[in-house]
Parts: sequence; structure tokens; C-alpha cells
Amino acid sequence: MSYKLLVINPGSTSTKIGLFEGERELFQETIRHTNEELKGYNAIYDQFKFREDLILNVLKEKNFDIKKLNAVVGRGGMLKPVEGGTYIVNDIMIEDLKIGVQGPHASNLGGILARAIGDELNVPSYIVDPVVTDELEDVARLSGILEIQRKSKFHALNQKAVAKRYGKETGKGYENLNLIVVHMGGGISVGAHKKGKVVDVNNALDGDGPFSPERAGSVPVGDLIKMCFSGKYSQNEVYRKIVGKGGFVGYLNTNDARGIIDKMKKGDKKCEKVYKAFIYQITKEVGKMAAVLNGKVDQILLTGGIAYSNVLVPDLKSNIEWISDVTVYPGEDELLALAQGAIRVLSGEEKTKEYK
Repeated sequence: MSYKLLVINPGSTSTKIGLFEGERELFQETIRHTNEELKGYNAIYDQFKFREDLILNVLKEKNFDIKKLNAVVGRGGMLKPVEGGTYIVNDIMIEDLKIGVQGPHASNLGGILARAIGDELNVPSYIVDPVVTDELEDVARLSGILEIQRKSKFHALNQKAVAKRYGKETGKGYENLNLIVVHMGGGISVGAHKKGKVVDVNNALDGDGPFSPERAGSVPVGDLIKMCFSGKYSQNEVYRKIVGKGGFVGYLNTNDARGIIDKMKKGDKKCEKVYKAFIYQITKEVGKMAAVLNGKVDQILLTGGIAYSNVLVPDLKSNIEWISDVTVYPGEDELLALAQGAIRVLSGEEKTKEYK
């Protein structure tokens, strides 16, 4: 059976939607939201009805009969930690998405919108591999400070999607492989996938692992403490140095990896230094995850927008191919990944999971 699916991916200033028949995309639309439109909403949840109306209007303009939908899929938000998979959107999840149990984020609206539209049509609503997907082994959770536990917050949707894709393409199955997946976008996440579980990964959201176009990654803790108590910066200003104004932005005042590489090729030494450090830090993180897997790595997968670079990818591959062969899946097709998650449960390939 070829399922018809509406897929919803809310961002801070946009809502991306896609209509799928099986894995075939019928259309995709990005609905932009201006600051003027959003400024009247005090909380993210307050935007729910505004965004739902826009989605339904687009479907109407496309002359699509929404009664033909078999399911609605939303991007997972900042829920309690959960293992990877496709989850039915239940009442408990809705309440946690409303309050944002791990913080406010536009993605919290994904499950809420999916549930509202799905309920109106009497079809199921799902989320898939949310950013809080947590399959860490217990030993990976200890930070060295009793009050602080390492957390799993990363590009789970894309990492899981490309890992499962590789398992399917090779005929070996994701659950039978040891993989290192490197997502390279605005943030960088490097995950150790052991027989279908992400047993260790850097917290790509707020300060762990390699620096990235917009994030500082792991930084010297002692110096960070001194900065926090120097009296020069507020808590928010320090956090912004780690998330938003770290990495490329902090060093070069841009998050454009392609532009930095172009300047480096033209002889810009500062860009070259930052670029080489970027490659160096990703290489170290891949090495760490190889150690987590005891050196038994079946494949390294490179993905995300930066994986399109025909300069960076060969440079990184030359550093890590001694560990294992490398396969590149450039880009981040989140809408398709969400659709695939729903198809797996609707077809019986996977069991639907229950959020508790």
C-alpha cells in the first residue's frame, strides 16, 4: 500500500510541510513567518492555531483533499529523553510539548500540529527520532561531576535516517552494524551507532564536541568558569558565545562554511587556520567514537549540508579512512526522514512506540 502522508517541520521563523505518497514527495512548501507576525505570541505554543491555519490553507491552494491522508507526521520536540523510533502522539506527549520539558523550541509544535490535524481526520499522528533521542550506555552518562550528567541532544532524525539507509542499501541491516555518523551543519554531531543504538554522541545543542559554524563545542572549563564570574558578561551573553556566536561566527563573523573555504583557497590565512582546526576537531571526535566501538567500525557516514563540500569531504576522509571506509550522504532531508519513519510503522516494519 502507498500511504499518503502530511509531514510538518516547524522552525523558529518558518514551517516546512511536505506531502508524500510513500517515499515519493508530491510537493514541499516552506511557509515563512515574519517577526511582525510572531511578536504577538508570548509562548511558542500560542502560535499553534496560527500555523495550523496556514498549513491547511496551503493544502487547499494545492487542491489536495486532506481526507485522503493516512497519517500526519511532525518533527519531535524537546521532550523527556526517549529511545529512537516512531512515536504515536498521545495526550502525555502533547502536555510535555506544550510546556517544553527540556526547553522552549519551535519543534515542540511539530507533534501538536500533527495531532490536531490527524484528530480532525481520524488518522494517526506521529513524531520520529526527536532531538532528545537518548540511547546512551550508562557509562557514557557520567561527566565527572556528580550534579552534571552527559545528555544526548543531537541530529537524531538525520543520523538515524542515513544509518538505516546505509544498512538497507548494503543489505546488512542497521541493527547488525557498528557505524560512526558525522552530521555537519550549523551544529556538528558525531554518533557511535552500535547495532541499532546510538550508544554515545556529543551534545550538539549546547556545548560538546567539535566547534561548528555557530557553536563553540567543548571549551576549556576552567577558562569558561573565569569568564562566567568575570562580571563582564551576563549568563545569556556567555551562552550565546557557546551557541549562536561560537565557532566560525566567533572567529570569522560568518557561519558560511562555503565562503570560508573559498577565501582559504584564495590565500586567506585566518580562514585556513580556522578551517584546519575545524577538520582537526571533527577528526578527534571520530577517533573518540571509534574507541567507544572498540575499533570495530563497519563504516563512517558523513551527512549534513557541509557534506556537499568537494574540498572539506576529501580532507576529512584522508584523516579518518584509516579507521574505516567512508560513505557520504550530503544534505539533511528531514521531511523524507519523517515520512520514512511513519511508513515503517504503518507497513509493520517497525512497532509504534508509546511516549510515557
